[in-house]
Order: sequence, then structure tokens, then C-alpha cells
Amino acid sequence: MKLLFVSVALALTGCTITTGTAPAPTSGQPRQEVRTVSNTTATRNFRAVVRRVEPVAEQVCRERGNNRNCDFRIIIDPNTRLAPNAYQTLDRNGRPVIGFTQSLIAQARNQDELAFILGHEAGHHIKRHIPRSQRSAVTGAILGGLAGGIFGGDAGAEVGQRFGGTVGARRYSKEFELQADDMGTRIAHRAGYNPVRGARYFNRIPEPGNGFLASHPPNADRIAQVRRTAAKIR
Repeated sequence: MKLLFVSVALALTGCTITTGTAPAPTSGQPRQEVRTVSNTTATRNFRAVVRRVEPVAEQVCRERGNNRNCDFRIIIDPNTRLAPNAYQTLDRNGRPVIGFTQSLIAQARNQDELAFILGHEAGHHIKRHIPRSQRSAVTGAILGGLAGGIFGGDAGAEVGQRFGGTVGARRYSKEFELQADDMGTRIAHRAGYNPVRGARYFNRIPEPGNGFLASHPPNADRIAQVRRTAAKIR
């Protein structure tokens, strides 16, 4: 039985804070318009946030001492057609990379929202969520492959590996998101921003769903996490 390389896919994907699009209206309801800021304002806000938040995130990363590389590389995806999204991943040298789509930057209504999102993604690296997800995915793939092989031979083993890897990768994903929200709150606050105001972004995005393989907690839970953390650090 060969083990699928689920860890490689995870290393390339990292963790996302997917915002999606407004849900389709029901019959008789007008479609909700997505408000964006001007290109000039979006660029100014993003540059200001990166300038203030990046050094704080790197300092927190070094203080925690869990990572060899705390030199964040922050990028804007050049593809203008991508949906609003931000993600954290690692390059081939292990350097942490945080990416933003242009549509997300345009839809952030203020610097507090951008600062919280940037802090959130940095929090994933600081808490070492990628390697922890990789280990869980590999374990799930092994166990799933063994179970599938017992009942379905080689074909069953392969299906079991894929399913087990997916379940393993998402085993702690909701917990990881809340941990990153906690860390993002602390980073944004230390950089001089208001994370509670920044977390209002969750009020404008669709619910992620709460199915068996859902990777993100409900938006209300995330807002509550930010408020709890902010109350502790004031």
C-alpha cells in the first residue's frame, strides 16, 4: 500500500480565510451589493497596515520561539479575478508567506479589518498550524488506508487514504482558526489597531457551514473569540 502525499498539498495550500461572495438572494429579494473602497484608499490602507503589523507579527513570532523562520513575506496576488481571500503558506525554503487577493483588500472597509486579517494569517504560522495539520493528515491517511484495504483491497485503500487524509487535515481546523483569531487579535492590538472593529468583517461574509468536513467555525464564534481575547489584553 502506498501513502498518498497529502502533506505536500497541505504545505502548498496553507490556511485560508475565505470570504466568498454574498449569498444568492431568494425570490423577490434584491441582491446585496458588495461595497469596495477606491483603489487609492485600498492601496494606502494596505501599505500602512503592512508597515505597522509586519514587524509586530515577526516580534511575536520570535517571542514564541516555535519557528525557525519569522521573516514574513507579504504578497498581493496579481490575479484580479480571484475572490476575496487571504492565506498563509510556506515557500520551498520554509519562509512564511501571507497572501492577499486584490478583491479582499478592496472590500476591507478600514485598516482595522486588514490588520486583524494579517494578524490572523500570521497567527497560523506562529502556532505552527501547517506542520500540525500535515502530521494529522498523514496519520489519517495511514489509518484510512488500512481500513479501506481491509474492506476493499488496493482500490479501497486508496479511497481510504484520501478520505482519511482529508479528515485528518481538518480534524483541528476549526480549533486552529479560533487560535489564529486569538493571535490575530493580540497582534493587531499591539500594532495599535482595534481588532474588535476589525472582526466586524465577519458580519459581511457568508457562513462557512457546519458540516462534518467544514474547516471554519461559525462567524459568530469567531467574533466572540476576538471579543474575549480583546477583553483580556485591554
